[in-house]
Amino acid sequence: MTKWAASLIRISNHEVETLQKRLAEITERRMAAELRVTMLDAEAEAEAKSAENDASAGWYMIGYREGYKRRRAEMLLQIEKCQQEEAGARDALSEAFENLKKYEHVAEQAKILAAKKLGAFEAAQMDELSIRRAAFGGR
Repeated sequence: MTKWAASLIRISNHEVETLQKRLAEITERRMAAELRVTMLDAEAEAEAKSAENDASAGWYMIGYREGYKRRRAEMLLQIEKCQQEEAGARDALSEAFENLKKYEHVAEQAKILAAKKLGAFEAAQMDELSIRRAAFGGR
């Protein structure tokens, strides 16, 4: 394999690994946000149950529900942004992987071509040797 092909493959591998790490970080952020939404929902349900038993809690529940709706909407927006970023990262990773495969294919073709040239050179040398032997009486 030529030096330039090895360098391209090494750089492409690094790019693929970097994009995989980025995608993992984005996925982790999205999952954490989804977990926070689930926890917020559970907390709101617990507050609603405790407010059912306490008559004075009705006044603060109005404010709590408004805050809950606002925080939940913010978290859902964050999840949506993470999903969009994740889709972009997946596309970039797919493209980088395709480029890596192209470079590996080019390197493999270069290796095959070099082997063919070497085979042709060796065949030419053997032909020349047989011509010389025939010229000198077949020793």
